[in-house]
Amino acid sequence: MNTAFLIQLLVNGLVVGTLYGVVAMSFVLIYKATQVVNFAQGELLLVGAWVCWALLAKYQVPFWIGMPMTLVFMFVFGIAIQVLILRPMIGEPIISVIMVTIGLSTVLQATLKWMFGVNPQPFPRVFESQSVSLLGLQIQTVYVMSLVVSVAMMIGMAWFFRASKYASIARSISVKSVFAMAWAISATVSAVAGVVVAVVNGVSSGLAAYGIKVFPAAILGGLDSVGGAVLGGIIIGLLENIAQYVDSEYLHWGNLYEIAPFYVLIIVLMIKPYGLFGTHDIERI
Repeated sequence: MNTAFLIQLLVNGLVVGTLYGVVAMSFVLIYKATQVVNFAQGELLLVGAWVCWALLAKYQVPFWIGMPMTLVFMFVFGIAIQVLILRPMIGEPIISVIMVTIGLSTVLQATLKWMFGVNPQPFPRVFESQSVSLLGLQIQTVYVMSLVVSVAMMIGMAWFFRASKYASIARSISVKSVFAMAWAISATVSAVAGVVVAVVNGVSSGLAAYGIKVFPAAILGGLDSVGGAVLGGIIIGLLENIAQYVDSEYLHWGNLYEIAPFYVLIIVLMIKPYGLFGTHDIERI
């Protein structure tokens, strides 16, 4: 048994799982605000990654300036999506709105390929040291940054949910404003995740697959539970890396890393259809 390799994978799984949890919170944010599952979430990661890449690679903007500029752009971009595309759908059947998000994902994919091409692009070097040593383990520097930023965003989003809840009780708040803010925050948070993944793997259209990859985390924790999204992300991150260890050491199937989270998702939903912390809806017939 390769204990050192297992510990390394578990640490990686915890860090990556925290990032998954943040993206899963983006799913939850939009769902709690609008009762809609956003199937263009992965494309929001991709847009954020390409925007930051363009600022750094094409315009030579320093990362410490380019990253905030990317987040501002994504905040405005999220509002624009809600106002121009989804606001006219308010009051329409939920399935229609979901289909609009699926169409939006396709349009964004095609537009980004037209603008940036189809070839993967390496992300400009951000840190002087690519990895840091922690208790004898080598962890990529961007993952350390990701962990710190992810925890900060989790605290911020938890505060947002609590503050918006009390504010909505204290005074009347426009539904349209709540929807727009939900999309703005979701797009901004997704951009952070997109940049982190791009720093490690480069930027390509495949990055959008993280939206589907993180979806099991949101479902697992409960689609309307913020804490559940965080826990679901960590569980999925750990499961992936445990599956990688089992596969590489014993099974040698080659794809267990990719499919293990979905197996677990199916099993959990068979036992708890609303996820670990999801709200049970009572339907009367």
